[in-house]
Amino acid sequence: MTRQLNGTCTSSVDMELFLHYSLIPSLFIILILSFLQRREHRRQRDDTSYLLGNRFGIIMPLDFVGTFSNRWSYGIAFGATANKVMFLFSEGYQPLQIPQWAQAFELLIGGIEVGLSHFPFFACLSSEFQLVSSILGFCYSLIWFAVTVLQVSQCPHGQFVGKYETLMFYWPSLLCLAFLLGRFLHIFVKALRVHLGWEFQVEEKSVLETHQAEHVKQLLRTPRPQEKKKSWFQTRIYEWDPCFQFPSRMIGTIVLAFICLYLFIVIEFCVFVYVRDELDVFENKLESYITFTNHSGVLTPVILQVKELISVTKGVWVATILPASLTCVSYLFHILVCYRKHIKRLRAGNKHFLPLKFHNPASSASVVAIARYSGWQIAYILWGYLIIHVVQSLCGMAIMYGLVLPIVHNQGLEMLQGLGIGILTISIFVGLMILQMWIAASFFLQPKLGTADKQKPLALNNRKAFHNFNYFLFFYNVLLGLGACLSRLLISCLLGTWLIARIDRTIMQNGYEGADMGFSAWIGMLYVDHYHTNPVLVSFCHILIANHKEKKLQQTTKYWCLNHLAGPRVSARSRTRWFLLQTLINNPRLIIHRKLKSGHSSQESQILMACLES
Repeated sequence: MTRQLNGTCTSSVDMELFLHYSLIPSLFIILILSFLQRREHRRQRDDTSYLLGNRFGIIMPLDFVGTFSNRWSYGIAFGATANKVMFLFSEGYQPLQIPQWAQAFELLIGGIEVGLSHFPFFACLSSEFQLVSSILGFCYSLIWFAVTVLQVSQCPHGQFVGKYETLMFYWPSLLCLAFLLGRFLHIFVKALRVHLGWEFQVEEKSVLETHQAEHVKQLLRTPRPQEKKKSWFQTRIYEWDPCFQFPSRMIGTIVLAFICLYLFIVIEFCVFVYVRDELDVFENKLESYITFTNHSGVLTPVILQVKELISVTKGVWVATILPASLTCVSYLFHILVCYRKHIKRLRAGNKHFLPLKFHNPASSASVVAIARYSGWQIAYILWGYLIIHVVQSLCGMAIMYGLVLPIVHNQGLEMLQGLGIGILTISIFVGLMILQMWIAASFFLQPKLGTADKQKPLALNNRKAFHNFNYFLFFYNVLLGLGACLSRLLISCLLGTWLIARIDRTIMQNGYEGADMGFSAWIGMLYVDHYHTNPVLVSFCHILIANHKEKKLQQTTKYWCLNHLAGPRVSARSRTRWFLLQTLINNPRLIIHRKLKSGHSSQESQILMACLES
């Protein structure tokens, strides 16, 4: 998009050159935030970096696993990078001139440069030093906003769409940058009030999020029958769960995918306008030939068919833009629904929805998957839109040439006759298949064993007639199998192209799911989120951390015992034994897994197990 779409307009701003120079303030902001960040563990005195003390800690732009707060701000920050992501996707951004065989390294360098130029957006949002980071983030966002506005204002029009073509490309980034400006201003005002003492400092962030605690509480409550009837939207489409939140990575991925999909559709439309203009020139040449020959040339019928093909293709391509885009947009929402559904199933210990080979994926593959998923999801959506658009256009062409054009050319009767013959042929094939099923169920199976059985048992009856039935239908089923094979291929192609953008569902056959790298990335990402954000596990870690802090406070507070003289004192050992007794009463089968003391014999343990089973 940095290329000038209007050849007559010359802008004073080169966005690619500005991207290079933006690394200077970006590195400056990173150094300042790194200097403010303190390392938790100091190095040894003999280390050369000891003079720095515990300064220059590592800055984390975004926790891709466990961040649930400030999610939409991170998502909008991802949206601000949409134009540069589209550059990388189209391989149009090449910061270095290197040989063709090293193009992969060039794309890697370009991706690192784009990430480094937008690093301050995320670092300033996640920094603990909000007063300084809000000022730096506001200034950096203002620079990008001003340069983008200057680019749009100097060359607002283009040669493909026409008026305000450049604005069509850049308005999502401008909107995201404006939101970031307001967000950094809000953070600055809030931090300034805390610094001046007008507000209290927010306490240290807890490991346990509110929705995770609510989820654990819900698990501990006794399930009650649902009294409130669910609406149609909650039953068929989506039901809001207050005990579940999507991580910032998912929100950012969906926001960036929406903007990139919009930009991709705009680019595709610009390419279509260019191709349409070229086809119009070609049609004019064909029309001049027909006029020159006075409709009596040998190639006149062929030229008329070519003109009709061009006209139908242009109309079908434009008509299928909306359904193809709506399909991909629905996929984006459906991905969120599937993410929540799959995470809940994993939390409940249910892995039956996964292929068998993905029940225990490699840890290294899962760690790599968490880094791959977001980028691959966006690429799958963009390529999926293009493939779905092509398939829908081909289907539209088939409908036009099979149904519409025959009526236009006064051949509706022949079309209906051919359509009727085709439907009748298919109906006979399907009817014969159903007839085979009915004959097998009526004559070649033994009666039901009980009146309550839903179907007959798999026990043959009338064996001689059954073998004759198989023999005479053997040759017919060979021909029927040809049609079934072609229908299998057609259905596989249609489903594969229709679901190509769905990274949460594999399009490979059973046993070959590992070849689907997108689905493997989806499964690995689910496992990482499951192991690191499981509410039960996080709650357990939160309890351990809270107990550790309490014990540390007891040891450091000199008069801690004076505050606890009012109530009865209970020893920690007695409290632990009471909790153990209560746990074993509620879960008696845990007694089997307890470690036996040396005085207990194996016979006693067997008696205890028998009592529990009884």
